[in-house]
Amino acid sequence: MTDSESRFNRAMLDIYRRAKEECNYNATRFLQMISERGGVATAHALLATPGPSDGFTALWECGRLDLTVEAHVLKPEFIRLFTEEEKNIARTRLNEYGYKS
Repeated sequence: MTDSESRFNRAMLDIYRRAKEECNYNATRFLQMISERGGVATAHALLATPGPSDGFTALWECGRLDLTVEAHVLKPEFIRLFTEEEKNIARTRLNEYGYKS
């Protein structure tokens, strides 16, 4: 695992912790995916789905789209871990829900 992948993995674990603390959203399936696959592979899998995840929706309802996987994929320190298509999916989902980075 590269340094960027390790940092992204930690960021995904931080999403889990903060969503639980700040939005009362216990994303156990998300945590399980990270534990089994790692943060980057989890993000790849979530971005490959036809629509936003339940977690994305829960964070939107909480007003915290900044805590989504999609928002993290677009952070400058992580963008090289993802394809242009994945970044476009993340950007589109966030835009559709009114997120302004």
